[in-house]
Amino acid sequence: MIRYIDELDLAGKKVLMRVDFNVPLNEALEITDDHRIRAALPSVRYALEKGARLILCSHMGKPKGQRVEKLSLMPVAVRLSELLGVQVPLLSDCIGPEVGAAVEVLQPGQAVLLENLRFHSGETKNDPEFSKALASLAEVYVNDAFAVSHRAHASVHGVLAFFKICAAGFLLKKELEYFDRALQAPERPVVAILGGSKVSTKLGAIQNILPKVNKIIIGGAMANTFWAAQGVSMGSSLVEPDLFETARYLISEAKQTGVKFYLPVDVVIAQELKADAVTRIVPVQEIPDGWMALDIGPASIKLFCETLEDVKTIVWNGPVGAFEIAPFSSGTMALAHVVGSSKALSIVGGGDTDAAVSQAGETENISYISTGGGAFLELLEGKELPGIQALKQCV
Repeated sequence: MIRYIDELDLAGKKVLMRVDFNVPLNEALEITDDHRIRAALPSVRYALEKGARLILCSHMGKPKGQRVEKLSLMPVAVRLSELLGVQVPLLSDCIGPEVGAAVEVLQPGQAVLLENLRFHSGETKNDPEFSKALASLAEVYVNDAFAVSHRAHASVHGVLAFFKICAAGFLLKKELEYFDRALQAPERPVVAILGGSKVSTKLGAIQNILPKVNKIIIGGAMANTFWAAQGVSMGSSLVEPDLFETARYLISEAKQTGVKFYLPVDVVIAQELKADAVTRIVPVQEIPDGWMALDIGPASIKLFCETLEDVKTIVWNGPVGAFEIAPFSSGTMALAHVVGSSKALSIVGGGDTDAAVSQAGETENISYISTGGGAFLELLEGKELPGIQALKQCV
């Protein structure tokens, strides 16, 4: 069983809280989207209100064990301080004597932010010595970083070996609760929308959720492989020939188990993936040589939207076209609007899908948008996340 932050006595305790403040920055090192910082605020505020001496830790980017100044968490410390209305200093490192000394003088209700964990190679290597050094800063551990809980890294996995008191934060709790509502004990009918470029990246998810859903919609370049596996020529579209047999098996499995399996019936095609490319709309079976399927067409949009009309639960991971480029965004935008207007419980996961929903202006209309791309996908695959597993094993 996982304990949660509101089950602990935090008063006066030094609390190490793993958060995910890996936010996008522009060239001027300004935060362009602070969603992940805001998502952690309930846990941060709760800990401070309960008198914790709070030590926040996160990574930023991929510095590969080197100190990279443009990946410093300084912009995060500034933004977090603004959101909380109290100063949250950024320490110069995440382990070491100076960090230890700064933590010792923390008063109840105060917080500090450690510098980028990945400035040390021990973080991604799950190094026991690094884990021990990080754990030595605190008495209590809280994981509120769902987005990295699929990584067996020191701050979400190795560090727990050195704590007797540990818990999940409110964000992690919400992620797990919504996932359970969607696929463990859902209100039916349930539909899964899976898009993206490759079947290989979603294969485990498709196999795991097939017995749990009533309908499955496949879009994006993934759909090309399913059509090609049935002998349809896909022109120059991206396909994965080594997965043809698997694709045929999944279609057959869906049929045998009574799961309705939907693929695009028409597509927007072009000879190159460019904003000014000449486009055409054709039935899937009529893609000419040298042309690529880059979005679902109007008949597919109508089919997919009608498929969503009577459902009670929607799980969506992956766009159904190259939505970042205007001529190929219609399908994904249409789906986003329909999901947003649906009365069904809607759960969206994955950075691209999140971005698409935001681009469509439907963020506020989705029941829950997961903060984790890879972590969300691994849950869909039925995997036990290392960070969650470690919390369960913590005494």
